[in-house]
Amino acid sequence: MNVKLFLLLLALFLFASPIFAATTTPEVNHHWVAITSGFSMAIASGLCGLAQAKATAAAAEGMGRNPGAAASIRFALILGLVLIESLALYTLVIVLIQVT
Repeated sequence: MNVKLFLLLLALFLFASPIFAATTTPEVNHHWVAITSGFSMAIASGLCGLAQAKATAAAAEGMGRNPGAAASIRFALILGLVLIESLALYTLVIVLIQVT
């Protein structure tokens, strides 16, 4: 059974190899770049918003439970929010590079 499966997969890879060698002109698929860039920016922004909400809620809960550690929690929150927001900014830069 394993030999038959192996030979079948080998035949599929051999017949499918010309598909991977096919070339397309950039003008043909250029309209998809703007659409997929919009989706990627929407997904990155949505996930950043969810992560920032979760981080803020956890920091507020932590400051409420231990007011003495509020300064260190606030610093960790700001650092975390900066790193989370950088994901959206990196995605925006990549989108702008790809679209232009």
